[in-house]
Amino acid sequence: MQEFDVHNSQVELAIVLKLQQIQRDELPTLTYKNIEEVLYRFIWAQKPPRSLHDAVNDILSLTADKVVRYLSKMAIIDGYNKNLEEYSDLIGGNSHE
Repeated sequence: MQEFDVHNSQVELAIVLKLQQIQRDELPTLTYKNIEEVLYRFIWAQKPPRSLHDAVNDILSLTADKVVRYLSKMAIIDGYNKNLEEYSDLIGGNSHE
């Protein structure tokens, strides 16, 4: 069975609609890229949609809680993988001259 191509305008429209709903109701600073990351790197990485119906169902079932949990995990992992020197501007380290 061929995998459904999630890179199409119908899927993008569903993402935009979900983004607007979450921004309006709970997270005004959420971005399209945030939702894409949750879908592509978490939800669809585990179980790719087999149809437009599956893709839209995944998108519409996203909650602000799911998005925040995923983004929090990714921030922790990203922070763990970075060198402390990369944060010197935030913690008042010496600048490289």
